[in-house]
Amino acid sequence: MEFDWNQFTEKDLPTKEVEESFEDPFSLKFLPDSDYGQKEARYFNLGKSLENRAIFSLFWTNGKRYRVLVAREMTPDELAFYQRKNAESLL
Repeated sequence: MEFDWNQFTEKDLPTKEVEESFEDPFSLKFLPDSDYGQKEARYFNLGKSLENRAIFSLFWTNGKRYRVLVAREMTPDELAFYQRKNAESLL
């Protein structure tokens, strides 16, 4: 997986940790219901870094390269959703 960081401007979140959140075996990737970006689909990623930081990312991909547009720490609701979906997958 190759990352394009040209448009990423988040200063508080190291790009290494964002990359790790995509490699999280329990990460969740979604295509949101939205008319925004009809030319280029935007996706959500919920995952954790090796430092156990829960990270939400908005990204674009062409299947080979990932362009992270925004990344931040998950909100409590997003973290609860991430944990619930992972618990459901173990059943």
